[in-house]
Amino acid sequence: MAFDGITISALVSEIRKKALGGRIDKIYQPEPDEILLNIRSLGSAYKLVLSANPSHPRLFFTEHQYTNPQNPPLFCMVLRKHLQSGKIIDITQPSFERIVNIYVESLNEMGDYSVKKLVLEIMGRHSNLILTDSSNTVLDCAKHITHDKSSVREVLPGKAYELPPTQGKTDTMQLSWDNFSGFARLSPDKKLQSLIYTNYTGISPQSADEICSRAGLYSADTVSSVSEEQLKGLFDSFKNMCGDIRSECFLPELAYDEYGKILDFAPYSMERFDGMQKKQFSSTSELIEFYYAQKDLAYRMQQKTHDLKHIISSNLERCARKKDMQQSTLKKIADRDTLRLYGELITANIYLIKKGMTSVTLANYQSEDREDITIPLDGTLTPSENAQKYFKRYNKEKRTFAALAEQIEQNDNELNYLEGLLVSLMNCTDEQDIRDIREELKNEGYIKQTGKKQKGIKSSAHSSPLHFVSDDGFHIYVGKNNRQNDELTVHFAHSGDIWLHTKHIPGSHVIIVTEGKNVPESTLTQAALLAAYYSKGRASASVPVDYTLKKNVKKPNGAKPGFVIYTTNSTAYVTPTDDSVSKIKKL
Repeated sequence: MAFDGITISALVSEIRKKALGGRIDKIYQPEPDEILLNIRSLGSAYKLVLSANPSHPRLFFTEHQYTNPQNPPLFCMVLRKHLQSGKIIDITQPSFERIVNIYVESLNEMGDYSVKKLVLEIMGRHSNLILTDSSNTVLDCAKHITHDKSSVREVLPGKAYELPPTQGKTDTMQLSWDNFSGFARLSPDKKLQSLIYTNYTGISPQSADEICSRAGLYSADTVSSVSEEQLKGLFDSFKNMCGDIRSECFLPELAYDEYGKILDFAPYSMERFDGMQKKQFSSTSELIEFYYAQKDLAYRMQQKTHDLKHIISSNLERCARKKDMQQSTLKKIADRDTLRLYGELITANIYLIKKGMTSVTLANYQSEDREDITIPLDGTLTPSENAQKYFKRYNKEKRTFAALAEQIEQNDNELNYLEGLLVSLMNCTDEQDIRDIREELKNEGYIKQTGKKQKGIKSSAHSSPLHFVSDDGFHIYVGKNNRQNDELTVHFAHSGDIWLHTKHIPGSHVIIVTEGKNVPESTLTQAALLAAYYSKGRASASVPVDYTLKKNVKKPNGAKPGFVIYTTNSTAYVTPTDDSVSKIKKL
């Protein structure tokens, strides 16, 4: 699953057909490393995404609505200044590398036409978006690369733009039998797959594997293990793929394994997966957007929730340290009843004790065995004073235990609450989910309020819970955060609906809307799977999930968000997996 030169070639072909000669109408920067170009061409409007995401760099046309920052970043302003209203005059992929150049003709400050170049370099964590002028000088870039970051190549405004260092590979479009057989002779011990992707630009190991498969050869075979005829067959297979690329003959598709998990994607028919389930797409852009949707969402959510995770984790560590101290104190006062016993025994036998004694051995009249107990004494105190000393220590430790029991309960509740917030962060699917959690942390005092909230003004924007339909047609709702949990349980659900939650495990509230009908076992199982999947127990087996009628669930006054108590419940045990949850219809 690599975004290689073949995939880029297919995308460049698609973009040229739609956007060449078009004008850039608007420019947005929804993410620090992502640009969105609104292009008008031949009476149609297109949205082109160019992403230098370090995990998933790519470009594609999209129909998706992106959320843009209120104040555009500096790089976005530079792009608007030089490219907005400009005409796209060329789109190229130099040397079949993972680089795309978009040439735009626009008016400069003097009113003259000039050509600017927007470069997308797709190089993993080194990916970048760079704008240059007609003299190839960098005007600005999404990521400024200083000498401290890279001693090989600086990318900064005012510097001359240079292509990334090459690896000495041959341009795939210059493939010939001479260079192919020459590489083979020089590397007899190389695997056939490695022979292709290490010597030619833009070819990933996956594409090299496909070329070998089409030639009827195993990619792990070495060059020396195949005959000259087989090597010629491998070359022909490679040449045919290059011919398809030149003629822009692409067939984008995904391949799945028997469990429905994606095996690979490519802009061509993957013959090595013949017999597997496949999904074809009308365009490579559609394929790319489909494949990367969840991956990019997970990455973005991880980036945007990083500070909240740090706040929650810091407070979890504080609570854990507090719990350790509480347990240590409990151990110290575990023998408090012995202090009371000492005081009572001294009082009962006070006539046997003299001032100056440092210990006394007395029969324990409170025990059936009446065993002897040796009690330490302070020789400077009278017997009565020694007894009072033990009673005083006992009463102090008794008060400490009573206060500690309350503190332990409060601390345990806070630990569970914070762990639940971490689960909520894991369940976030959009920025509004994150804002809900951030607001909750402010309300609970974990984040300092930065400004006074105006009275009478409430935010109407709220995220929505997840919505599923069971195989039996019952609607199931899953809260992604505590606000949604409270909304579902307290306000949304009716008394006859079924409420589910993982037993003693932080997680989501789940509601089955019954509409007065009997809920079959299969729907209960699917709802329990959802409750387990959207909980801290997602990666566990045999996760216990409690379920009961909503009328048996109550929220105590003053309880923290998401906290409820319930009675008359049953428990189901399920093992959640990506595959089992993906089979439940999501609305």
